[in-house]
Amino acid sequence: MTVVPITSPDLDAAEVSWFAALCSDDYEYLGVPEGRLRSSFAHCSSIVQEAEAQGFRNILCPSSYQVGQDTLSFVAGCAPITEKINMLAAVRCGEMQPIMLARTIATLDHMLEGRLTVNIISSDFPGEKADSAFRYQRSREVVEILKQAWTRDEITYKGEVYDFEGLTTDPAKPYQTGGPLLYFGGYSPDALELCGQHCDVYLMWPETRDLLTERMKAVHAVADRYGRTLDFGLRVHVIVRDTEAEAREWAQHIVSQLDDEKGTAIRERALDATSLGVSHQARNRELADMEGFIEPHLWTGVGRARSGCGAALVGSTDQVLSKLEDYRKMGIRAFILSGYPHIDECRHFGSRVLPQMKTCSLPEEYGRVPKETPQTPLGAGERH
Repeated sequence: MTVVPITSPDLDAAEVSWFAALCSDDYEYLGVPEGRLRSSFAHCSSIVQEAEAQGFRNILCPSSYQVGQDTLSFVAGCAPITEKINMLAAVRCGEMQPIMLARTIATLDHMLEGRLTVNIISSDFPGEKADSAFRYQRSREVVEILKQAWTRDEITYKGEVYDFEGLTTDPAKPYQTGGPLLYFGGYSPDALELCGQHCDVYLMWPETRDLLTERMKAVHAVADRYGRTLDFGLRVHVIVRDTEAEAREWAQHIVSQLDDEKGTAIRERALDATSLGVSHQARNRELADMEGFIEPHLWTGVGRARSGCGAALVGSTDQVLSKLEDYRKMGIRAFILSGYPHIDECRHFGSRVLPQMKTCSLPEEYGRVPKETPQTPLGAGERH
């Protein structure tokens, strides 16, 4: 198998990240709400702090309109209670006016002293059913305006959605030179075009190795047309125990009280429920064996009660580590993991697998984090 070219120079290291369950997505039994696991700042921030204590390099803070915590407010609240972990904030393009968004992200980046990364999302809004091409065009314009705001003294932009002339950007420069790293996921041709042109890390949901390889080659071909290379990431759940039998037992445990009607309701409440990526996750479940495995140690049972990422790596420490190493050899450098309940599985993975992996923070490899910390205040007339 040919390894797809990637941006980061250290091919042996991977960014291993965890997941903050902001969107009412923490259970012991999938689909069965539990008070101690409900989405709250106290609970979700404790997941962030546990992930930092275990040594994870980044943590995805997702976004939802229907349930859970506000993403950017949550990230701001985590700034003073964390020291090392990066915060991957999900941003829905078009939700906030892009000039205001540029300022908000820049402010968060300063609060975190460069520990901010951004996940670009192109979904519909409540009450909206926009054409896919329009949604990705809107996202493209937002990203292009953000980059102007972060690197220039004024914004002049004329697009299909936004039109600005000579707007000053002071003091909207982020802490990181050039702004935070941009992560992106999407399956349509319009999505791949946007990612290849502007983003840094292409995120995928779990599929078979052959399909993942095809997807990586497709987005690399687009990036190559723009003279760019990028990194690849995988968003996947994990269930790791000392033995494979114990891991499989826990997989059955978390779905043992799942009502299929409740699972369907959970999936359909998401605004991305009809997206191409979600349809691929549903297809995985159709092709899986009687126990829900689509290939060795890749279990699709999580997707019965979850829109989006719907499969988990299930196995012993050595089996999960080997699976992740295979992905890394394919060219996947960023792993965004999660498990149920999130704090418990964070500890299982953090104590068993993470110490055996060589990890990195991708923003540092891109030269996005300044060397001098904390940053000195700007003098009169000075700019980043």
